[in-house]
Amino acid sequence: MKNSHMCPKCNSQDIVRLDYFGGWGNQVPTGLTMLSNVQITRHLCGSCGYIEEWIDSARGIKKLVNKYGGKKRT
Repeated sequence: MKNSHMCPKCNSQDIVRLDYFGGWGNQVPTGLTMLSNVQITRHLCGSCGYIEEWIDSARGIKKLVNKYGGKKRT
């Protein structure tokens, strides 16, 4: 939905971008303070209610991979 501007579930083009509004539900923690957290952007289908979450910044993605990922888990 972020790139196609179309819902993958119902093919609607009624997509709403929900930017950061504050609060912990819109962030992924990467450090001890809220300033170090990475913001989540949501894209909502205005027709069926399907929602996707995205990390928009390359810097934010790198911070999350460094903290939480990078190794295969078994």
